This record gives sequence, C-alpha cells and structure tokens, in this order.
Amino acid sequence: MKAKHVTFIILLVVLADQVLKFYIKTHFLLSESHNIMGNWFILYFVENEGMAYGWKFGGEAGKMILTLFRLGAVIFGVWYLRNSIKKKYNKGFIICAALIFAGALGNLIDSMFYGLIFEGSDPGHLAALFPKNGYAGFLHGKVVDMLYFPIIRNAHFPKWVPVWGGDEFEFFRPIFNLADASISTGVITILVFQKRFLKQHMDNKTNDTLETGALVNDNVQVQ
Repeated sequence: MKAKHVTFIILLVVLADQVLKFYIKTHFLLSESHNIMGNWFILYFVENEGMAYGWKFGGEAGKMILTLFRLGAVIFGVWYLRNSIKKKYNKGFIICAALIFAGALGNLIDSMFYGLIFEGSDPGHLAALFPKNGYAGFLHGKVVDMLYFPIIRNAHFPKWVPVWGGDEFEFFRPIFNLADASISTGVITILVFQKRFLKQHMDNKTNDTLETGALVNDNVQVQ
C-alpha cells in the first residue's frame, strides 16, 4: 500500500471529524440534542475533558498527561505507519493503523487548540470561533462529542442479576465523535483479523528472504 493512499485516509477522517466538531461547537448549545433517526440516532453536544467516550482521568493534571500521551502516540504513529508501509505489512492492517492514527490526531487537535480558538460553551450561549480570548490555554481544550446511539432505553436489568438487578439499563450510553469511532474501528478490526494480518506479514518476510537469491541447501560448501 502506498503512502499517498494512507495519507488520503488519514486526511479524510480528520477532515470529516473536524468539520462535524466545528459545526456542533458553533451551532449547538451545550447539552442540546436533535434526533436524526427516530430515538436511536441523536446529535447530542457534550464536551469531554478526558478520554474517549466521556471517560475521565485525574482532573487537570490527568488531562495534561492524556494530551501529552496523545501527542506522543501521534509522533510514534508517523514512524510506525512509514515503517509498516516500507515493510509491506498487510493492507488491511495498515488501513486499521491509519484509522487509529487519524482518530488520535483528531482528538489531539481538540485538546491542543480548541481552548484557544473557541469561546466556552454553555446551555445558554453559542460558542464563537476565534474570539478575543479563548476558554482555555494550549493543551487544555475540551474534546467535542456528539454521536449518541441509545438503541435500548428505559429498560431494566432482571431482578436476579447480581449488583445491578432492577437498575435502569441503556444501550448504547456513551456519547462519542468520529475520531473515537475511527480508533475503535481500527482496534476492533485488528483484534478480529490479527491472525490473518500476522500470517500475511510472515509470508511476506519469507518471500523477501527467498528473493535474495541465496542458495541454501546441504550442498553449499565453504570455500
């Protein structure tokens, strides 16, 4: 797979992710929601100070650590993708790695720059783009989330279920963005098809060895 194809995939995911985030940030009030398809596909604007799908990690210090980790992961990802292309890894694996990289880059952009280029959002005020003063400093921006798929709502666990018996149940509860979805798609696909990806990689290594033209048999003698 060529580097230009990988670059195209990454740019496409990042562009789609950022366009949707910009639209939501500048057209939705915080916690505003709109049904797209019935009651199971909803655009619901929330801001995430932590990890993917709304998980949090250690307050402001944790957010800084997480942002720096994302930055490190993106830098490492550039090297890893170049190495994977050079060594002719399985095409599907490279696409999955590109999706993971694109998702990490998409959320890193939020964390690094959104606090500088946007006003803060709240339930009664639309955030303006490029205000005189942003809502946070460099590396302290909040990640914009909006995709909400509550396929099962107002359900309850059976009484006999330990710990959660009788509690309300909802599937799928987390609110996420396209970058999160890209990362999840890449990771899950690698886990499902890892044996196939690894087998092709090993086959490629074997073929590369044979193509060197070296004769390896019992008749070879040291002169």
